[in-house]
Amino acid sequence: MAALFAYTDGACSGNPGPGGWGALLIARDGDTVVKERELKGGEPQTTNNRMELLAAINALETLSKSTKLTVVTDSSYVKDGITKWIHGWKKKGWKKSGGPIKNLELWQRLDAANARHDVTWEWVKGHAGHPENERADALARAGMAPFKK
Repeated sequence: MAALFAYTDGACSGNPGPGGWGALLIARDGDTVVKERELKGGEPQTTNNRMELLAAINALETLSKSTKLTVVTDSSYVKDGITKWIHGWKKKGWKKSGGPIKNLELWQRLDAANARHDVTWEWVKGHAGHPENERADALARAGMAPFKK
């Protein structure tokens, strides 16, 4: 049975500014790539964190049935948010001490998408030569391209 990986990344030109997100889904049987799918999108005025979240959300939402997968992100904001912080936010009625949760609607979407699947979250250092992370970054930049002046 193939193992599924989703490599996600966001990009922004200025923060805020035009931004893009990218996701590379790869099914592997051992070291052999069985199937790949590329996703990308963008917005004219956004933030890097929103694009990082949308990359993960779109990767999970594109899967039509409950799936076991590993999401690999270079965003500690996304990884820590979904694996650590979110539990406290939900206990407090989607609030946190010190003010409102930024990007609340995206965190709620990510939470719902994450709950549909059996997800392992991994962090990798960005812009460090990790081939799939570099491809996700290229997709994010391609998603941003139509919105850059």
